[in-house]
Amino acid sequence: MRIDKSGFLSIEQVQNQYLGQGEKIRGGAGVQNSDFGKILSQLESNREGVKFSKHASNRLSDRNIELTQDQMDRLNNARNQANAKGINESLILVDQLAFIVNVKSNTVVTAMDSQETGSNIFTNIDGAVIA
Repeated sequence: MRIDKSGFLSIEQVQNQYLGQGEKIRGGAGVQNSDFGKILSQLESNREGVKFSKHASNRLSDRNIELTQDQMDRLNNARNQANAKGINESLILVDQLAFIVNVKSNTVVTAMDSQETGSNIFTNIDGAVIA
């Protein structure tokens, strides 16, 4: 590759360099075998269930609420469904419990039992899933 007198590549040279690499990735093995594809696969395989924020953990602890494995599975499945629909902040109802979940960060932000949901008003959500 030819570098001009100033020591910098021309726009055309940079463009050809990066476009050439992009065509190799797209035209050859595809995304699955690219570094990006490998990282994405690794993230998918390492995906764990939802995390609980400190606030949500405190709410559950204060009210002596323990989730069964079935409830956790349903909560995780509901979070995955919300993600598939493009929801960012979801209300997820599991039995008599309500969870506000930040879908992108995979985090339960707050948790309420049936006594606290008496007003039936939930704000700052863009979707709901009944699990």
